[in-house]
Amino acid sequence: KLLMDQDLSSIIKEVSLNSKADITIRELLYHTSGLVAHKEYFKELTNNKKTLRRDKLRELIITEPLVGKPGENQIYSDLGFIILAWVVEIISGKRIDRFVDEQVYKVLGIDDFFFIDNFSLHSNPSASSADLYERIVPTEKCPWREKLLRAEVHDDNAWVVGGIEGHAGLFGDAFSVWQISMEIMNAIKGKETKALNSKLMQKFMVKKKESEFKAGFDTPSKYGSSSGKYFSDKSIGHLGFTGTSFWIDPENSIIIILLTNRVHPDRKNEKIKFFRPQIHNLIMEQIL
Repeated sequence: KLLMDQDLSSIIKEVSLNSKADITIRELLYHTSGLVAHKEYFKELTNNKKTLRRDKLRELIITEPLVGKPGENQIYSDLGFIILAWVVEIISGKRIDRFVDEQVYKVLGIDDFFFIDNFSLHSNPSASSADLYERIVPTEKCPWREKLLRAEVHDDNAWVVGGIEGHAGLFGDAFSVWQISMEIMNAIKGKETKALNSKLMQKFMVKKKESEFKAGFDTPSKYGSSSGKYFSDKSIGHLGFTGTSFWIDPENSIIIILLTNRVHPDRKNEKIKFFRPQIHNLIMEQIL
């Protein structure tokens, strides 16, 4: 129901008369949309009723000036993935958390990968809020929320709209991340899959020249990559701000998942940048 080179104006009527009308799905996925990387919208959104904040966030993104011409430079953008979630919701008619739960997680038999709806406690009916609080480790002592965050999305823009967005909000364990990573790796390799279309995934994995990203994923940098020095150039991965990451190497059939808590008790500690490549190298040396 969606084409990679389809422009936003054909899906989201609100952008039809502004500078974002011709941005394509491909450009959003590859972070070449011209959108700014991040904005602290949460400070303004707290003045709105909770039920209106998500729509207001989208209004702010629509009116946000572009910082580049679409299709030219690569800027990793949270805003682009907030828009992609909006696109999915329009096309599917379902909120992003419910869509991925039905179309991906349940199909793969994943029970422990979910968004937490901060406005109605949570969107995982199998667990009580007390159970979630006990099972989820705290992250940062947030200077803005003035408390230690636990069972709340760490990203402020995602939190202020309820915890469910396209750029942040997922909770889960290493086994759940592995289940999804296996499905992605099988799709890339053309093997049998349950939730993903292998032919489409293989098309998404085409890397543009001088590009750091494939569709939705990071790739190993030539120098100083967080993946270390052993992952093949066909590898894909992603980093999370709180200290999480996964890397998938389809050439060697290797997946490494790292779920750390580098922001506890605060984000000043950036030693993860040195630790990630070292632990990846040690693991890869043992496996290879």
